[in-house]
Amino acid sequence: MENNTSTESIKGDRSMTQGFVAQYAAEAALQVDGVVSLVPSFAVALKEKAGVVHDGKGVRVVFDETDDNSVSITCYPVVKFGKIIPEIAWLIQEKVKGDVERFTGLNVDTVDVYVCGVQESKEPDDVSSASEKGDSE
Repeated sequence: MENNTSTESIKGDRSMTQGFVAQYAAEAALQVDGVVSLVPSFAVALKEKAGVVHDGKGVRVVFDETDDNSVSITCYPVVKFGKIIPEIAWLIQEKVKGDVERFTGLNVDTVDVYVCGVQESKEPDDVSSASEKGDSE
């Protein structure tokens, strides 16, 4: 009875890996200047309301059916007002692809970015104080 060897199905391995990949992708997307947050899907929002913790919310990871080492990633960011949306989307694609490939060893086939909204800056005083500092120098 001491010999407990657990066998995991491919589906179990894949779902565990999807969570890790989604977490890396979410962290990479949030590091891009101009990204305010990521929007979770409706299913993830329901799971969170039920108390289930979901890693990598705002990111969807799909493994290639023919190659377990290839993934496609979709990100759902909210962008800061005043930023150029196509540039932010491009930066998200580059950052997510680079970080996921570097940290997981997987090949990222595609990174799709669907901007879900634009949010105004919450600190308008910081912008005016920064311009005042520039004027006094």
